[in-house]
Amino acid sequence: MSIDFARPHRRHNPLSGGWVQVSPQRMGRPWQGEVSEPDPPSPHYDPACYLCPGNARVGGEANPAYEGVYVFDNDFPALEDAPGGEAQHDPLLRAEASTGVCRVICFSPDHGKSLPLLTPEQLRAVIDSWAEQTEELGARFGNVQVFENKGAMMGCSNPHPHGQVWASAHWPQEIATEDERQREYLAAHGRPMLLDLAEREAASERVIEIDDDWLAIIPFWAAWPFETLLLPRFAVQRLPQLTGSQRESLAAILKALTTRYDNLFRTSFPYSMGWHGAPFTEGAQDHWQLHAHFYPPLLRSASVRKFMVGYEMLAEPQRDLTPERAAEMLRSVSGLVHYRN
Repeated sequence: MSIDFARPHRRHNPLSGGWVQVSPQRMGRPWQGEVSEPDPPSPHYDPACYLCPGNARVGGEANPAYEGVYVFDNDFPALEDAPGGEAQHDPLLRAEASTGVCRVICFSPDHGKSLPLLTPEQLRAVIDSWAEQTEELGARFGNVQVFENKGAMMGCSNPHPHGQVWASAHWPQEIATEDERQREYLAAHGRPMLLDLAEREAASERVIEIDDDWLAIIPFWAAWPFETLLLPRFAVQRLPQLTGSQRESLAAILKALTTRYDNLFRTSFPYSMGWHGAPFTEGAQDHWQLHAHFYPPLLRSASVRKFMVGYEMLAEPQRDLTPERAAEMLRSVSGLVHYRN
């Protein structure tokens, strides 16, 4: 007998090797928990913002009067580009130094324009910056992580539209796990895992956006309610390898996806997103496929979010809203016209 997806069941995540508990019957439960205030619309310029053009940052250095994408070294970096001492090999108290570089990428001089409100040309400039930073830092470091935390719900310390890039000599745990899982899949099946997935899912009910180059889906194993996986439909390992036309189509699908997010609950949709690509190491990387993860916390409205607590922290991720229903909800709103327009 086949699985009844309307009843409690578990789904396997081939990228992580973990499982997700899906409990669709819980969507009707009453909510008397935290109700958060959504982020208010931002002005075009904020004189108190550390990231707006011309303003002074915390350390006293003034931003230039930038007119496009602006990149600078993080004033409070999580990693230092300096030797950190010998490793500690105690089997229970093991430790090693971590070295690297952290930078901030301001997407726009406009304090109020997040990704869906940028023009395709402005989004293309953001993508070019992601690729340039990845290529430059990848020449020195084993891993380069491009990401964005959007919204106060996701711990964003400044509402000015920006992302970050952290380059490290070590491979972070998520990258090491995805590398191992994709390598195993290629050895077993003869094709990259995520290229197979893009082909398999192109006509599925989990599709949100699709064009000739890219596919945005709620993955079958999604843990967050409106989690999205953005996949190329062609073989590519890293951001710098994208051609001009592939970057233009990526800008279009990013704008459509993030517009749908904002239109769903008519709010600036919070999320953490980031790109995963092949680490910068010697040897073939054919098992890798470039991809982006979007992890938004919202569950039922602009003010009710999903918490990963209790069972999720002690056992495994759990979700109520099925990935198929989440994709249907996102497809039901426009990806072309933003609600603020």
